[in-house]
Amino acid sequence: MTIEKHRNKSHTAIASRKGKYATSTENRRLMWEHIVWPLVLKINRNYFTPQEYHERRDQVSREKNIPITKMAGGMVSLLVKGIILQDGKYYSIHYKLIPYMRKRAQLDYETVLKEIRSKK
Repeated sequence: MTIEKHRNKSHTAIASRKGKYATSTENRRLMWEHIVWPLVLKINRNYFTPQEYHERRDQVSREKNIPITKMAGGMVSLLVKGIILQDGKYYSIHYKLIPYMRKRAQLDYETVLKEIRSKK
């Protein structure tokens, strides 16, 4: 293998790794800003049922022409990050986000990350 081919191969591997993480972040942001947070504000409580989530997800999927599979990955990623918690029959938001819900604030994904990572 020539040096040039090796460089291109290495660069491609790094780019695909970076793309994977960027895609995960994009999916989490999509889920949070278009589905989870608007749903929480609409129902005005810090938890929601899978049925409520599915109804909202399907509505957004139709309106924005986004595949449900892409959104499902975003929801799993929010669970893994600890932004959303699953307890039996319900999903709930992280407890540090409840004051924002009470104020009915628009809460973007970056603020969510800062809040749940803070040591207040």
